[in-house]
Amino acid sequence: MNKLVLNSESLIKVLENKAISKEDILEIYQKSQNDQSELFAVARKLRKKHKKNSVTFSKKAFFNIINLCKDTCSYCTYKAELGEEKLSMMSRQQIKDGLILAKKYRCVEALFVTGEKPEQRYPEAKDWLRKNGFKSTAEYLIYASEMALEAGLFPHTNAGNLEFEELKELKKTNVSMGVMLENISDRLTEKGMPHHLAASKRPRARLKVLENSGKLGIPMTTGILVGIGENMEEIVDSLLAIKGLAEKFGNVQEVIIQNFQPKHDTKMRDSTPADEICFKIIVALSRVVMPEINIQIPPNLSPNSYHDFLQLGINDWGGISPLTPDFVNPEFSWPEISKVDSYSKNAGFELGCRFPVYPEFFSSVSKELRDKMNLIGGKDGLVREDYWR
Repeated sequence: MNKLVLNSESLIKVLENKAISKEDILEIYQKSQNDQSELFAVARKLRKKHKKNSVTFSKKAFFNIINLCKDTCSYCTYKAELGEEKLSMMSRQQIKDGLILAKKYRCVEALFVTGEKPEQRYPEAKDWLRKNGFKSTAEYLIYASEMALEAGLFPHTNAGNLEFEELKELKKTNVSMGVMLENISDRLTEKGMPHHLAASKRPRARLKVLENSGKLGIPMTTGILVGIGENMEEIVDSLLAIKGLAEKFGNVQEVIIQNFQPKHDTKMRDSTPADEICFKIIVALSRVVMPEINIQIPPNLSPNSYHDFLQLGINDWGGISPLTPDFVNPEFSWPEISKVDSYSKNAGFELGCRFPVYPEFFSSVSKELRDKMNLIGGKDGLVREDYWR
């Protein structure tokens, strides 16, 4: 193979395992506006070095537990209001039935998602919890997670800004958890900006959740949302904040780089989606900023080009469901797993199904949960092919 020749001193430093500054990263971005070849080549090289030729996904079922939410984001179509057709308030029996069906389809992950502390805003949410025998959404999630384990699935909970004690209790049943940083900019919380009416999206609040998860040693998924009005400096600041958390606590198992897609029933319905070339540059930059971390994009949000991102540094497709829709982005269907497999192979990568927790983070999971994973896991820490295919 020909040796990679670079003109960018900052990219040379990256390949020499030297630290790069925020200014270096912004310089790489500026130079890539006219020519992306060096950046993309370095991202490929780093991915090859640290992740070999494997690409993974999690075979999941998406449980939309309750989509009432005390916050309002200008771009969110997940949140429902009382009386809307899309309102979801799952009963114990509905969760149980969903888990049985998910097991039938040989799903591995039970993704539990809720709005932000709905009981704090809606009396109806309090009544729903009380009827099911719980005082809070977090209590219900603990119960649902126990049900998932009994059914042979592995929980991954994303319920917004959970408190320290809530995280601590959920760790007993969840092999991993998630909360998107989205962006670290306070400017996006100002009047007229997408996070103005979403207190939970204030950077300090999100960072506190991620810091608490680090103190508790919970394998954590986080990431950024690209195209909601942020500038490039704010994107770089957000990536560096995540990198700092990963280095300090060692529990950031995965970073999602998600491209904004406008929703017809939101205030930002007329906004322009994230530019594809710019998005690709940001994905490659993410690999440059965090060479060893697991980086994924949601394939359903780039339906015509997601396979191209394998050449830009990603090594994971996130959760893909053969059974349930993406309730956060319902207009974008999951690609068929067989097609993802085919695209990956054609690009020179071997597709593997992982648990909601990556193999390198198994030591953060209790022996009881690891023993359950071993029932369908192989020696490489991934799910056995004869199970998920």
